[in-house]
Amino acid sequence: MVDSNPTSGSPEDTPNPNPDGNAPSENDLTLDSLSRKVQESLSIGKKHKFWETQPVGQFKDLGDNSLTEGPIEDPTPLSEVKQEPYKLPNLYEWTTCDIDSEEMCTEVYNLLTNNYVEDDENMFRFNYSKEFLRWALRPPGYFRSWHIGVRVISSKKLVAFITGVPSRIRVRNDVVTMAEINFLCVHKKLRSKRLAPVMIKEVTRRVHLENIWQAAYTAGVVLPTPISTCQYWHRSLNPKKLIDVGFSRLGARMTMSRTIKLYKLPESTVTPGFRKMELHDVPAVTRLLRDYLSQFVVAPDLDENDVEHWLLPKENVVNSYLVESPETHEITDFCSFYTLPSTILGSQNYSSLKAAYSYYNVSTKTPLLQLMNDALIVAKRNDYDVFNALDVMQNESFLKELKFGPGDGKLHYYLYNYRIRSALRPSELGLVLL
Repeated sequence: MVDSNPTSGSPEDTPNPNPDGNAPSENDLTLDSLSRKVQESLSIGKKHKFWETQPVGQFKDLGDNSLTEGPIEDPTPLSEVKQEPYKLPNLYEWTTCDIDSEEMCTEVYNLLTNNYVEDDENMFRFNYSKEFLRWALRPPGYFRSWHIGVRVISSKKLVAFITGVPSRIRVRNDVVTMAEINFLCVHKKLRSKRLAPVMIKEVTRRVHLENIWQAAYTAGVVLPTPISTCQYWHRSLNPKKLIDVGFSRLGARMTMSRTIKLYKLPESTVTPGFRKMELHDVPAVTRLLRDYLSQFVVAPDLDENDVEHWLLPKENVVNSYLVESPETHEITDFCSFYTLPSTILGSQNYSSLKAAYSYYNVSTKTPLLQLMNDALIVAKRNDYDVFNALDVMQNESFLKELKFGPGDGKLHYYLYNYRIRSALRPSELGLVLL
């Protein structure tokens, strides 16, 4: 996820994709300083009334070492979970969105394309493809009832959407079944109707009906209370286009020709045995990933079915490459990225920005720097304009060296009904949400 937005405020808030901001200092990444900034900037009337009623880490509890890690509230007996949907404002009704239906998938696509996450300057808006939505919303064991829409009763027009998918996430030594919440989107004309909180409560109710009590999500805004705060970095692949559309700026004392030369990549990858992942690689990639992810405090607990679904290449959705030793045929390294274009708003020359987002990367024999440079080369060869990466896992080790620049915004990670006593550094986080 790049940006699930379960906020009680504006679902459209997101990290600014402009890569000219400053990298966060170590101090910025502590929850105490983050919470102080938030509390100082909020008037009494703007505090998080909705989130203060939810079983999430609260700012007032920061630094309280008497609180234990783990679930905040115990599960409720299933018979006591609310059986009827929450009441929507008059004029609106719930609908369950069947993403297998071409007609319904098109409705969801159109809602998101016109109303989902934009940057702060309203220059770019995420444009998830229908193929991407089907991939993101149908992992092994998914529940169709967790794909929730809101319609206008009179016109049947789809005007809001929120989703969950099941996931096993390991926190330290405990593997917890959670819902990953994503795609909270309310039509721009209805942002004042307070639909978001009731949608969050409804998806929570449906998750509880499956006897699942925890969730993970991300947002570009600060809510109570992030378990980690990460930074997006951007690597220009098509610098002229990025500058033309305002995504990035020409550096001081830089000409366009010098900038193009600065970001130029080789035509071919350099690692022997570097190739696209295939179906028969799933067991080896699963072993590689599980071993790698075991070092992080929070990470997905992936089995072969998960790896086949999430990482087997799908055109214009997810790309995965590995290194097979020419001598031993052992799979030693792995890299992947997913495709998330943005609509360019207001440009006369371009309508779409093709962006690659770093997903999961494992280096055991090939230096990570070399592996990721090969990933940049194949992305450039496939006409991507920019390659984005969060500073999670070991990504920080290659960002500056490979000419990534820091973005303006932050991405905050959250757990619902699960407390982690102190904030994690991005390098302790092994989780990428779409």
